[in-house]
Amino acid sequence: MSSLLVGNIGELVTNSPWEGERDPLGIRRDVALLVEDGQVAWIGPTRDAPAADRRIDAGGAAVLPGFVDSHAHLVFAGDRAAEFAARMAGEPYTGGGIRTTVGATRAASDDELRATVRRLRGEAMRQGTTTIEIKSGYGLTVADEARSLRIAAEFTEDTTFLGAHVVPAEYADRPDDYVGMVCGPMLAAAAPYARWVDVFCERGAFDVDHARAILACGQAVGLGVRVHANQLGPGPGVRLGVELGAASVDHCTHLSDADVDALAGSETVATLLPGAEFSTRSPYPDARRLLDASVTVALATDCNPGSSYTSSMPFCIALAVREMRMTPAEAVWAATAGGAAALRRTDVGRLARGARADLMILDAPSHLHLAYRPGVPLIRQVLHNGVPQCRQ
Repeated sequence: MSSLLVGNIGELVTNSPWEGERDPLGIRRDVALLVEDGQVAWIGPTRDAPAADRRIDAGGAAVLPGFVDSHAHLVFAGDRAAEFAARMAGEPYTGGGIRTTVGATRAASDDELRATVRRLRGEAMRQGTTTIEIKSGYGLTVADEARSLRIAAEFTEDTTFLGAHVVPAEYADRPDDYVGMVCGPMLAAAAPYARWVDVFCERGAFDVDHARAILACGQAVGLGVRVHANQLGPGPGVRLGVELGAASVDHCTHLSDADVDALAGSETVATLLPGAEFSTRSPYPDARRLLDASVTVALATDCNPGSSYTSSMPFCIALAVREMRMTPAEAVWAATAGGAAALRRTDVGRLARGARADLMILDAPSHLHLAYRPGVPLIRQVLHNGVPQCRQ
């Protein structure tokens, strides 16, 4: 049994507070962490550190759980830089550009799609993301949705079937027929490669009746529920997600009091995606309102070529603190333990005995620097399953 000791940790964010401890980050100072067979085996004072086969000296820096990015769209071809430039010049975001990416993705080979996922997964890992969810949704045919998920499954355990991203052009006048295909042959082809089912429940995409039908069909074959909800305006998506026991409702930009109350009385996580608001010049979600109502909040990148082409969780943390009224501690928790909750994972997003040894060492003494020094590459080294992945 091989072992690795990460020693001389100045600040360790565990997200595992002791009973009665008020700090949700469960911060420990001047400690060491022992990894055995990919899991955390021991945490304690540096002076009591056990012997190990290998050792990493953190040099007094901060160590955090790896980020858990619970919302990303990495299987696509092409880019939409011109669309971004148009938005910066004043054009509103409507979601219509998704069809541009659909055309490019359908035309791409498996190897081209795989190369894009590999590139973006590597970017994310270098920025501290050790767990990532990957959606389909840019194929929108039976074959293209199945291959998107098959490729995604090569890179993550958390794959999401998003055949209901938008109604493709060939079904523009027959949305009922498209929903029937999503619930039938497309779901049958995609489900073997998926853990989750998702729907973009929004004006211009899928109404609440279509969304409910698709999500119910996904549940019937054993998939967990996620919902794109309330991004472009008020709507029924959040409450539909709560009604169906969704693990997460994502975006949550435009919320009514009833939406907040529904989330507060449920186990559904509100996943906020500030990269999308940054890239579309839209209003940011009010994270403070959700937190004050005791809603569980996660942060994720929404990495996609149209509305949030970033793989950087540190960037999203900085936006959440600056624009969404989160404290640095709340944002770090949301980007780690919150993301794990949104994926209903207990093995990641925390550092405690038995947890997966996914962690990052910062070039900084405290987690505060992730928001305090925006845009600076602070991730010195990343471990995934206890194995060093990359370092600056």
